[in-house]
Amino acid sequence: MRKLAVLVVALAAMILAPAAAQAAIPSVFNGTIACNTQGPGAAEGQVWCGTGKHDQNVDVRSTVKSFDDVPIDVNVAFPDDAGGPYPLVYMFHGYGGGKVNFPEMNRWLSRGYAVLSQTNRGFHESCGTATSQDADPICKTKGFVRLDDTRYEVRDAQLFAGKLVDEGLVQPTKIAATGGSYGGGMSMALAALKDRVMLPDGSLTDWKSPNGTAMSLAVATPDIPWTDLAYSLVPNGSNLDYLKDASYYGPFGVMKQSYVNSLFLGGLIAPGYYTPAGQQPEADLAGWKAFMDSGEPYEGKPEADAMLEEITKHHSSYYIDHSQAPAPLLISSGFTDDLFPGNEATRYYNRTRAEFPDAPISLFFGSFGHPRGQNGSEVQNAKADLQNQWIDHYLKGAGTKPASNVTTYTQVCPDGDPDGGPFVTGDWVSQSPGEVRLGSAAAKTIAAGGGDRTVGGVFDPNPAGLFPAPSGKACGEANGSPEPGAASYETAAAPAGGFTVVGAPTVIADFTSSSANPQVAARLVDVAPGGATKTLVNRGVTRLNGNGTQLFQLQPNAWKVEAGHVLRLELLPFDGAETGPFSTIPHNFTRPSNSQPDIAVSNLDLRIPVQEAPGSLSGLVTKPAPRVMPDRPGAALAKGNESIGSTTLAVYKSGKVSSKGAVKVKGKQLIAKLHCEAPGSGAAACTAAKVVFKGAPKGKGKRAKGKGVKLAQKSVKVKAGKTVTVRFKLTAKARKLFRDSKKRIRKRGKIRVKRVKGMKKLRTQVLIAGKSSRYVVVKRTGRVR
Repeated sequence: MRKLAVLVVALAAMILAPAAAQAAIPSVFNGTIACNTQGPGAAEGQVWCGTGKHDQNVDVRSTVKSFDDVPIDVNVAFPDDAGGPYPLVYMFHGYGGGKVNFPEMNRWLSRGYAVLSQTNRGFHESCGTATSQDADPICKTKGFVRLDDTRYEVRDAQLFAGKLVDEGLVQPTKIAATGGSYGGGMSMALAALKDRVMLPDGSLTDWKSPNGTAMSLAVATPDIPWTDLAYSLVPNGSNLDYLKDASYYGPFGVMKQSYVNSLFLGGLIAPGYYTPAGQQPEADLAGWKAFMDSGEPYEGKPEADAMLEEITKHHSSYYIDHSQAPAPLLISSGFTDDLFPGNEATRYYNRTRAEFPDAPISLFFGSFGHPRGQNGSEVQNAKADLQNQWIDHYLKGAGTKPASNVTTYTQVCPDGDPDGGPFVTGDWVSQSPGEVRLGSAAAKTIAAGGGDRTVGGVFDPNPAGLFPAPSGKACGEANGSPEPGAASYETAAAPAGGFTVVGAPTVIADFTSSSANPQVAARLVDVAPGGATKTLVNRGVTRLNGNGTQLFQLQPNAWKVEAGHVLRLELLPFDGAETGPFSTIPHNFTRPSNSQPDIAVSNLDLRIPVQEAPGSLSGLVTKPAPRVMPDRPGAALAKGNESIGSTTLAVYKSGKVSSKGAVKVKGKQLIAKLHCEAPGSGAAACTAAKVVFKGAPKGKGKRAKGKGVKLAQKSVKVKAGKTVTVRFKLTAKARKLFRDSKKRIRKRGKIRVKRVKGMKKLRTQVLIAGKSSRYVVVKRTGRVR
């Protein structure tokens, strides 16, 4: 009997053994990459497929062919050897980096997810080294760096996930995209595509596995990404955080010289493979850099248009067809990140909320990311926790649905102190309910050679680390004196309690120069009491589009202005330490322009968004003024700004008279309170505005011809921001209209007149200089003679 029992156990073992072997994962990608189940230790039971990255400068290949046969170096890992299918997390690397090693994947493996990481085309063993190019000649013709091209690097990742789906290892609709910087750009593109693939000709098709299974991205948590690569590297000042659509518009921008130089050189050293200048129009990194290095004038040159068109169409998530909502998005951006600042996130956020109000999208801001990011542990930990919540919910259904809100932390100095926050609001606009304004009508000059080069060195992000501290630090202190040749403007000292800047300061001013498209670099600095030192708070740059009133914003930040401190706006000919436009040493934030002229500045209006409510600090904090809309086609206000409102640049420059309260009619007079809406600081707008009140009756039968009855008209004088009471003489036709209680009222075109029963009340239109404004109520309060 005992022998029989032993025999039964032996037979059972023989039967079960093959099943256990089948449950393991011996390889992936049809046997191309071998897998190993890990033994005792921190990774026990995990399955690692690939070679990992053994050393920063020594890569061991584990490649798989992509759709065009280019070999891509890949690592894949699974949380156990059960065989799945598992939810999948992509982990994408930064520029010049490579596939993520297995221990780093444990963040997601430990939460039950499979992980896929690739070395993007042109770097390391994905055709970036001599070894990889010798191993596969196709590298030389197709394996170059393409700058996260949606048609290539992004499609590579989609293909590899599809292969894992076909092998039964990954769930086709439970996929997350993560990664920072270059990896953030990848994650943004995948979120924008969601369930689509971009083919080499730029067309879109459904994302399906090689065997035809429909696939889609469930969630993305891009970290310090770009959404418009052209703008992030060559900004021109057109990105405003209150626009629904902040696409690249206007003249060719200003190169972030220190960053572009460092990225270009760093990618080659990585190692990376770039094609020779002019050889590949779709990925002409060397040619594009040479063109930018040559300098102004850029306008009218085909190289400028070709570069911007290529980078926006195929390398920037913002320009991927947005006829459908993106995958749920948690975008994290660094306030002190000078490469991909927070306005890269607000651009995508604003348009998505306008077009798809119910689409899950959140923003997370703090002092982290590329230089000058501080990367404090409290902010990094909070960010990681939030990312975990988003991915766990959308891949596993864990927890409640994450709220679509905005979280910010303030930059704090000295470096190492805990950052302030979190401050959580329902949208971006609500982060700054108040505004501190600084205005000056005075004429000042931005000298062509203005600025202090030592200060420029302190504030340059210097990502290559070629110069000693404090260069590149968020808390670097520079000489606090006003810089020679700069146009400087200072607020009063902050009162007791201080105030907190949160958001992107807006600069509006009149600019005049002898050159068509010079640059204006701007810094908002915190000047310590006594003026000995200053610390950079916000920076920005714009490429002027001719002469006249222009506006732009500085990069957003969150910063506490302590009592006694002063904020100073410094307008400069460029932002850096070296005057040579052809310098290859990365020590200028913005490249000095060729033949930069002196620039005259007047009527400056600086709007600083703050955390405090309007009316606080003894009235220092005001309600945000109406947003000034730029002269560009289709300019529209982003969601959340409705209560603030907007005004056109034309109205901002000339002013607009509007009636305030009810308009009364008595005797032979029309009595109105008129307000001069003239946001421009120091503007003399509305001092001689022609005001016309019109209405129109409607009789039975055909519509009367003409524009209706002119009720009253005269020129008035109203100072900017003031309200006056004005008496107008009613015309004879107007008096007849008001006396005639039986006359019906006509609604014709934009001239609307409405009677309210029991009262002679008309809705009229106010016309100023031939342009219409809002409708107002005209009420008869006494006898009309």
